Amino acid sequence: MLPNLNIQDDFEEDMLEDFAIETQPSLTYAMLKKEDLFMGTCNHLEAIKQAVYKIINTERYEYGIYSWDYGIELKDLFGKDFGYVMAEIKYRIMEALTQDDRIDSVENFIFKKLDKHSLHV
Repeated sequence: MLPNLNIQDDFEEDMLEDFAIETQPSLTYAMLKKEDLFMGTCNHLEAIKQAVYKIINTERYEYGIYSWDYGIELKDLFGKDFGYVMAEIKYRIMEALTQDDRIDSVENFIFKKLDKHSLHV
């Protein structure tokens, strides 16, 4: 017969004491948008701008290399009523970008209807 030791509780308490949560630096490869080149690195605000660009230009669930939390869902909005699209796209942009822990909020949206088929946000 084995003794009934409650090791799990002690283990969990020790684990909590040993961990410190740190935010990793946002250092990443620099992406030149026009030439599709990666040269050097960028950090801080430039890295966040680059992350926003990549998230907004990646359709969610489309590419197996990204987690299901990465990207934005836009395909199903094509051809829909502008009122619906303007309300929905604001929510979708906010939801997509705040998945990145460096982004706390998204605000100050400006909508401009370019023609009967195009919306600039």
